[in-house]
Amino acid sequence: GGFSTGAACCGAGLASLPVSRLRPSLNFSCRLAAGTTRFCAGIVSTARHVSIELKMADYSNKLYQQLEQETGVQTGYMKTGSISLAQTQDRLISLKRIASSLNVMGIPCEIITPKQVAQLHPLINIHDLVGAMYVPEDALVSSANVSLALATAASRNGVQIHERTSVSHVLIQKGRVTGVETDRGKIQCQYFVNCAGQLGPACRQSPSLVPVKDRWRSLSLLNSLPTSFLSSAAIVDLDGRIYIRNWQGGILSGGFEKNPKPLFTEGRNQLEIQNLQEDWDHFEPLLSALLRRMPDLEALQIMQLVNCPESFTPDMRCIMGESPTVRGYFVLAGMNSAGISYGGGAGKYLAEWMVNGYPSENVWPLDLKRFGTLQSSRTFLRHRVMEVMPLMCDLKVPRWDFQTGRQLRTSPLYDRLDAQGARWMEKHGFERVKYFVPPGKDLLDLDQSKTFYKPDWFDIVGSEVKCCKEAVCVIDMSSFTKFEISSTGDQALESLQYLFSNDLDVPVGHVVHTGMLNEKGGYENDCSIARLSKRSFFMISPTDQQVHCWAWLKNRLPNDSNLTMEDVTWKYTALNLIGPRAVDVLSELSYAPITPEHFPSLFCKEMSVGYANGIRVMSITHTGEPGFMLYIPIEYALHVYNEVMNMGQKYGIRNAGYYALRSLRIEKFFAFWGQDLDAFTTPMECGREFQVKLDKGMQFVGQEALLEQKQNGVYKRFTMFILEDHDTDMDLWPWWGEPIFRNGRYVGKTTSSAYSYTLERHVCLGFVHHFDEKTGEELVVTTDFINQGEYEIDIAGQRFQAKAKLYPFSSLFTHRRRKDEVELSGYQRE
Repeated sequence: GGFSTGAACCGAGLASLPVSRLRPSLNFSCRLAAGTTRFCAGIVSTARHVSIELKMADYSNKLYQQLEQETGVQTGYMKTGSISLAQTQDRLISLKRIASSLNVMGIPCEIITPKQVAQLHPLINIHDLVGAMYVPEDALVSSANVSLALATAASRNGVQIHERTSVSHVLIQKGRVTGVETDRGKIQCQYFVNCAGQLGPACRQSPSLVPVKDRWRSLSLLNSLPTSFLSSAAIVDLDGRIYIRNWQGGILSGGFEKNPKPLFTEGRNQLEIQNLQEDWDHFEPLLSALLRRMPDLEALQIMQLVNCPESFTPDMRCIMGESPTVRGYFVLAGMNSAGISYGGGAGKYLAEWMVNGYPSENVWPLDLKRFGTLQSSRTFLRHRVMEVMPLMCDLKVPRWDFQTGRQLRTSPLYDRLDAQGARWMEKHGFERVKYFVPPGKDLLDLDQSKTFYKPDWFDIVGSEVKCCKEAVCVIDMSSFTKFEISSTGDQALESLQYLFSNDLDVPVGHVVHTGMLNEKGGYENDCSIARLSKRSFFMISPTDQQVHCWAWLKNRLPNDSNLTMEDVTWKYTALNLIGPRAVDVLSELSYAPITPEHFPSLFCKEMSVGYANGIRVMSITHTGEPGFMLYIPIEYALHVYNEVMNMGQKYGIRNAGYYALRSLRIEKFFAFWGQDLDAFTTPMECGREFQVKLDKGMQFVGQEALLEQKQNGVYKRFTMFILEDHDTDMDLWPWWGEPIFRNGRYVGKTTSSAYSYTLERHVCLGFVHHFDEKTGEELVVTTDFINQGEYEIDIAGQRFQAKAKLYPFSSLFTHRRRKDEVELSGYQRE
């Protein structure tokens, strides 16, 4: 069953479902395509920063191209291409990064000069341009007609469509969807898909669908333009905040204003989205930008100003996936004004998800479970959406942060750290320290440091890294997700042994690194589990795993009253004590021996620190450096922090942030979930075979897939790259997502990057694939294949030579050397 305003994505998804299995039925409280679809500009653009969004847009373009022939419904599909303009060098760099991704995916794309822009589109004023990106296969469509064509295809495959049918609520039994209740009766179904966006208040599991008033303004001019304009490329002028396309002999133009007006429609019996009242004063900046870009339009007559709501999400990415609390309840909405570009691809992935249990690509960046209930606050949404819509056009350089909805989840140490110069970023609503600004530095200058080049915080982070390696640092890592799983008998151990790849039947006090894998052996979670007692376990996971991991375990743990799982994230403050002098600090505070003989690696012990009891201390730092994680009951957090800092003064202690941690873990070749690891990456592909116990005496999820990989080999390998001819001060920096070339052929992308203050070079991590040069068939990646290649990393169109390694440098584990002294052939396993 589906409930939609008629967005193209809904039709695409449900039209792809096997009728015999799902018996789909579409229900609309309005007419098909009567939502924001009928006000859509109809520009199908593949120019996207996020890889999965790029793939969705590419699939949509190909789907729409054949739709008219398949259905007989005219869709207005016209392959005009698109030109994205750049008024600044930073914008051009951003476009070059997108162009690199498009080219390696086989989508024709080129960076062009202002003169070439004028040749392609003579009406465009190019005086303030520094360049542009031309994508010749981008297209224009009639959005409403595309939606009708998809509905026609769905009907021919057995889908029933009921227009003007209101869904009052979803019927749920034992945590699963069983049907929907409408104003025309009940419909039994196994699956419910909410594609209703702003008109879908029944979707309580979707936290972030927020319509924005005065969002969409389409300016139509009389058809007195030259005939050549009718086939001209669509123009996207992000610096001017506008788009321009041909439309019925004239043009259609709109944009994203800096001061949007939020609108909430919950509780309204609104059958169709109406054109809101015209607001010419509000639209004037966009109109001025249009006339500056196309001065010849000054004399033309304006036909209509269209003003309607549009849905946006807190992070500017759409929402898809299954509810974490109700099985069979799926969401596909919040397209952030890109529904026509994403519709076909989003529908495809959701259909695969429903039929197969998982999509064919990594859709975690769009997964509903990346949000928690904290993002559903009306005040949060109102403030965040006011920020989000202008950001749709703003230049987004690496590591930028949202400014609204902040200080929502904080450590008990927040005020203390803030007073010491902490600069903050946000993860899953939790405030985390990036770095600490030393006294005397210009705080405003650092806060506004936004660049694709060497950032202003470079030296600050370098000093924090140095302290981690030579003395001792403290990093507040309280945002980590923490679960306690226990039972009255052996239920906890037996369940975890089945759900995790490593052997958890270890002596009490030991810590195990392990993966929570799916049936294909991919990482659903990468975590550390400490055995607190024979029947109790403490699980630490990445911050953004809080909803996803909980739902995954809840759906797979046996329904046994003797087995309990508790989310204790909020109960513990986590301090990471990193560095060779960490053992000295902790020894003096605890009055207990902390030598390797008494406290070996990967060990957990409850200790006293200062006056506080019950501190869970683990000999692990998540960086490869020596040190300890302290999990502190929140009421003791400030006391323990003060004790650690006071005692550590004689050992040179200082605060540090996540930027330092990132540099440390990347130079040690440590992969992080959500950046390097995902549901399509197995332990065998990333050098983590030692975290898998294939012979632990019982089957576990993903075991068969891993056995097959062990026997047949893997088709991608996690690899470390050290840039060799890269000038840190003058060249563009790698951040993530850069194409990797081996012997001149594209073989993969980087997943994370950081400057190594030890090697004094940039280090990139990423996956290398092996494709047959003639057939394109994917082949097994061997160690020889990695070691015998010549590699380059593409940064915004410029390639830099890189040395590939499958293991970290041995020099990283001893002492710091200058880069000209590093022996690139020496390495060992961590």
